[in-house]
Amino acid sequence: MNKYLPYGKQSIEEDDLKAVQETLKSDWLTTGPKVEQFEKAICDFTGSKFAVAVNSGTAALHSSLFALDIKKGDEVIVPSMTFASTANAVVFQGGTPVFADVNQSDLLINQNKVEEKINESTRAIIAVDYAGHPADYNKLKKIAKNNKLHLIADACHAIGGKFYKKNVGELADLSTFSFHPVKHITTGEGGAITTNNDNYYRRMKFFRNHGITTDHREREKNKSWFYEMIDLGYNYRISDIQCALGISQLKKLSAWIKKRQEIAKQYDAAFKDIQLIKPLLVDSNVSHAYHLYVVRINFSATVIDRATLFKELKKQKIGVNVHYIPVHLHPYYKNNFNTKNGDCPVAEFAYEQIISLPIFPSMSDNDVIRDSTSLIDLLK
Repeated sequence: MNKYLPYGKQSIEEDDLKAVQETLKSDWLTTGPKVEQFEKAICDFTGSKFAVAVNSGTAALHSSLFALDIKKGDEVIVPSMTFASTANAVVFQGGTPVFADVNQSDLLINQNKVEEKINESTRAIIAVDYAGHPADYNKLKKIAKNNKLHLIADACHAIGGKFYKKNVGELADLSTFSFHPVKHITTGEGGAITTNNDNYYRRMKFFRNHGITTDHREREKNKSWFYEMIDLGYNYRISDIQCALGISQLKKLSAWIKKRQEIAKQYDAAFKDIQLIKPLLVDSNVSHAYHLYVVRINFSATVIDRATLFKELKKQKIGVNVHYIPVHLHPYYKNNFNTKNGDCPVAEFAYEQIISLPIFPSMSDNDVIRDSTSLIDLLK
């Protein structure tokens, strides 16, 4: 009997279990040494100077916007083809997310549309490395520099990827990551921000700890009880238990990225001569991290609609998904920011066609063959 294949899942191995168990037996379950060790490991992997580990990718996005002092009246340009958190984090800070459309070929933020949205209230651009493909940071950096804007990389899909041989995590003023179980590595729930800016780093460290300047371990080390709250922060702390898992997982990330790329090549080969199925374009100067494997399907030329295809694949234990409903189409944004259908036509049209197929390191060749064959057969 075929096993169920979700679109993404964690890989937990014996070394991960051992790392967590050792931390559970230690004196520090939170605000302890594993947090700093995990942050150092992230810096070593990405090449960035600083990293701040937090308890989710959403917290990472929020922290990065706090670091930039985004506030009421400020506008931040975001792509509509992303998860809601990218825009929500702007709203958390009192800012206004301004939705830019995406490229048809790769669903990354369209630089021309970004330039069209810039005005005197624009403070920052958030680029999303959709599916694991880094955005065009050469062009985005130029736009940001010419307009005196900050650039954030929402790299929650893309840790381990590269752009012109530079690591994701060192391509923007701040880069954010997610360690949810469906991502490349997991801490259960978790996230991080990387930056080379000392001021941003310090602001995010106290922001994750209620706006307080020191944490418990630092006060223990200094034999002091004194602390000050200098800003309104949040409890975005990540535990040592989670970081122990993250450290163990990070050691295997390069091998897991390679496996994801191999699976993507298998899918590409399977769909090469199928006119109805089009994988997203990959830039030759990019090393794709493949958090997702997304295809576009021309349903106007098929005998089956997407909802039926989705259900049929699920019946065959193939856990497809759709990433994403364009954020500007969600009722919250329509009701509170006056967004509407037609604002981002490329993203809206793509949404009607896209499906994400399973991709994770423990998939076998037969799993990939089953996924691709089932999809092709249902479209005949």
